[in-house]
Amino acid sequence: MSPPSPSSSSSSNGFFAICLLHSAIATSCGALMMLYLDELSALGHGAETAGKLRGSTPHDQLLIQVSDSFAGLLLFVVGALLFMVAFVRDRDFQVFFAKGCVLLHAAVALWRVLVERGLEDLASDWPRQLVGDFVLSMSWVLFLVYTWNEKYD
Repeated sequence: MSPPSPSSSSSSNGFFAICLLHSAIATSCGALMMLYLDELSALGHGAETAGKLRGSTPHDQLLIQVSDSFAGLLLFVVGALLFMVAFVRDRDFQVFFAKGCVLLHAAVALWRVLVERGLEDLASDWPRQLVGDFVLSMSWVLFLVYTWNEKYD
């Protein structure tokens, strides 16, 4: 088997960097959601909205806290998986994975526009979060454009 050509390794380095960046973001956000949800919620939404999002009865509060902790755990696991995927050197897999990530970010953005915009307590936060979804998806789009450009040059 011959060593990879310089063009395939540069693409792999870009994929590696993007995966590590997204892994760091997902892992740190997941850990913060599991451990410091109240502080993170107050920082992101404001103290008044964060209080409303905690629930009104002790049972609701416990249910919301467990649900948010599991969401944080899921995000942490996604970060760990992204870290592992960063070491895959197969160009076809990288392109396939990047397309899937773009679709995932688009689905999250669509959720924010259709659902979160309609929630009174979260209505002020969705535009800022939509920008974050757009920026994260653009990193994958730029990787795909670079890969496509490299393939057809």
